[in-house]
Amino acid sequence: MVRSGWGKGRSNGLRHAIEGYWRDLADVATLMPFGVLTAVAEVLLDCRARGRTIFVLGNGGSAATASHLACDLGKGTRTEGVAPFRVVALTDNVPLLTAWANDTSYERVFAEQLATLVQPGDVVVAISASGNSPNVLAAVETARGMRATSVALTGETGGRLAALADITVRVPAGPIELVEDAHLVISHSLCVAVRERLRAEAGERPAERVLLRPVVEPVAAEVGD
Repeated sequence: MVRSGWGKGRSNGLRHAIEGYWRDLADVATLMPFGVLTAVAEVLLDCRARGRTIFVLGNGGSAATASHLACDLGKGTRTEGVAPFRVVALTDNVPLLTAWANDTSYERVFAEQLATLVQPGDVVVAISASGNSPNVLAAVETARGMRATSVALTGETGGRLAALADITVRVPAGPIELVEDAHLVISHSLCVAVRERLRAEAGERPAERVLLRPVVEPVAAEVGD
């Protein structure tokens, strides 16, 4: 709540800019490629069903979105009786990122992680508003070499990334702020959609068996008298 009259004259321009931004974002929402988003949701669900791993990556604001998506997909979609998503954000291990950047180049910070971790049949979600970030392109090239499926979240043009990825979601907007906003909404919409599918499936069939490692209780050492 704001006190009546506070900064009214100076705030008119600010309000106009804010309202204009929200109107632009609403327009972007109506133009999203929903068929492509549905295809991405199916790819994620198929990856989970096969017990494969989803890797997510990006730079700057896209790095934050990558971590957010990994959190929501890994935790927010958990459904009782159904095997969870295996998802890893390649943006979260700061010592490893800086080690690869220092010893090779920043262009290799994601590709080198994938070279160790990714397996055929995994899914790599690459987030880049421009579609031209060198380290994102290198990561997708590595994923392709390992026969992993690549999904790109980009801006209006798609950049070079659109030609490399198996599926590309292009946000129909130019300003990077709107593109990044849309990427986060895309992430949330995918998580909500796959969670609803998992809950529906869980109610239609017996629960999947989730294999867990046995817990080994420590054995107390016997002490003699």
